[in-house]
Parts: sequence; C-alpha cells; structure tokens
Amino acid sequence: MTVFDVAVWVCGVILALAAVGTLYRLAKGPSLLDRVIATDVLLAIVGAALAVEMVYHHHTDNIVLLVIVSLVGFLGSVTVARNVGLDRS
Repeated sequence: MTVFDVAVWVCGVILALAAVGTLYRLAKGPSLLDRVIATDVLLAIVGAALAVEMVYHHHTDNIVLLVIVSLVGFLGSVTVARNVGLDRS
C-alpha cells in the first residue's frame, strides 16, 4: 500500500462516518430545516466521495454526475430557504 492508497482509505472512512452522522440527523432532526440541511450535507458527502473515486481511478467519467449532484443540492437548498423566508414574513 502506498501513501496515496492510505489517504484514499482515510478519506473513505471519514466520509463514511460523516454520512452515518448525517443520516442520524436526517432521521432524528427535530425540525424540517434540520432535515433539509442534513440532506444537503449528504449530497455534499456523495459529491466528495465521487471526487475521491475519480482521483483514485484517474478518470473523469463521473464529472457529469458530480455536477448534477451539486446542482440538485444547491437548488434544493435555495428553494427551501426561499420558501421558509416567505413563510416568516
């Protein structure tokens, strides 16, 4: 195992632990906004995992999927924030 392999494994473990914590918040979150933020964080974790996989395998085949995941996360967060902002006024 090279240092690069160890770094990829460490990134994988960190991303897996982050995903478990995010799924816990998604299931347990006391409010809808907590669940929306957890969903956004989970999409960011998926994007990071895709990026690590592309770096490890030296390809860019998943770049379109990475852009789509990023756009869905951004648009979902903006939509919820906009609707929450409208409900409070």
